[in-house]
Amino acid sequence: MTWVPTGLRARLVITFLLVAITASAMVAGLGYQIVRRGLLERAERGAVADVRETLSRITLPIGASEVVWPSDATVTDEDLDGVVRALEAPERTVIVTYGGHRRANTGALFTMTDVPDQLRWQAARRLVHQIVLFRDQAWLIVATQIQRANRDGVLRPTGLTAYVFVPLSEEEAVLTRLRTALAQAGGITLVLALTLALLSARRVLLPVRRLGAAARALGAGELYVRLPVRGRDELAELTATFNETAAALEDTVSELRTLESTSRRFVADVSHELRTPLTAMTAVTDMLSEDAEDLPDDAGEAVRIVVREIDRLRVLVEHLIEISRFDAGAATLRRETVDVGDTLADCLEVRGWADRVKLTVPVGLTFSLDARRFDVMVANLVGNALNHGAPPVVVSARVAVGGEAHGWLEVTVRDHGSGIPEQALPHVFDRFYKAGTDRARSAGSGLGLAIAKANAELHGGSITAERCEPGTLFLLRIPKP
Repeated sequence: MTWVPTGLRARLVITFLLVAITASAMVAGLGYQIVRRGLLERAERGAVADVRETLSRITLPIGASEVVWPSDATVTDEDLDGVVRALEAPERTVIVTYGGHRRANTGALFTMTDVPDQLRWQAARRLVHQIVLFRDQAWLIVATQIQRANRDGVLRPTGLTAYVFVPLSEEEAVLTRLRTALAQAGGITLVLALTLALLSARRVLLPVRRLGAAARALGAGELYVRLPVRGRDELAELTATFNETAAALEDTVSELRTLESTSRRFVADVSHELRTPLTAMTAVTDMLSEDAEDLPDDAGEAVRIVVREIDRLRVLVEHLIEISRFDAGAATLRRETVDVGDTLADCLEVRGWADRVKLTVPVGLTFSLDARRFDVMVANLVGNALNHGAPPVVVSARVAVGGEAHGWLEVTVRDHGSGIPEQALPHVFDRFYKAGTDRARSAGSGLGLAIAKANAELHGGSITAERCEPGTLFLLRIPKP
């Protein structure tokens, strides 16, 4: 898997290093090649000049008066040895050939098999030289056929060819030291580039980090955060823009908070003010409902409608008051150890649901919770199942064993109706949300599930909803204190 740097700091440092490495490699490589070429050319010129000068001093044939070595002259090994000795020098290998005769100096490291064929062919016409690599060491081969002037002054080949192997060890040592020096210089350059990259990255990224920290603080609600503007570059302009945006956001949020607070206070005040007339209206409608059967059909139906709508309005007002407590942060938790089975049974019995709901709870199951708020949660979940689901409605409770929720109280409420639509599941706990047009005029306030969720979160727990086949399953989870 290829690692790709994602941070701006890493990208800046890597860019600096790549530029430094590339520049150092180009300068070092170019300098090394220039020095190497000049050093080898000087060595070649020196060796070739030495061979030429040596050959010019050799008398051919040895002991003869003619200056031309006849092709039919008698050449002995001693004659060839004389040529070898003349060309011989420390660490050199000298090979001299004449027809079938071949002589080399004592301790020769090479033979004619080590001479490239092309070099032999060219040596028959002129003096040639070539650098070759033998045994991991560079050698310069100088090869030429010895020529001498005849009585008429014309150069004629003698048939004698000399091959001189000149070591380039000294030049290689110089190049080795040069490579070491260049490598050290490259390392120093790399360290300097890295230091410069880190300093530059710090200088560039420090304002960016400050902006990031300020943005996170702004997102966390610290709307008063501001940054000092230093300089006149692009980062300074960005910092100034951030400060202006933060100031505008602070003003907007403050205004929205004021409006929200006013709205919550208005809802709470209206809800409390409605309780008194609702109480009176409820008492009157209770009296009217008792006599509804004795009234004419139209009047009796009108009374029943009024009773039903007043009861719906009473539930809505109670829910609004409860929601306003949560919004104001006034909701408190009063935990006590209760028998879960008895609490669930009382919740169903008080509301007349005992014969419509199947309850499954282990005997003697106790748990620490707020009994009143627990009653509200269960009542809202069961009421939702009875109003919008289909029987049988099953309520069960247990203490979870194992896993992250070990020791938590889990209460499930399941109906066997058509189930909540898949697209509505993420919104069932939203305020005033009703899934489907058939629920638009239902008896519910649209706040029951939202209140149940708020109570569960006040306990530190949660409520989830999921589709089953058939029906819907609500899961209430309360952690142990």
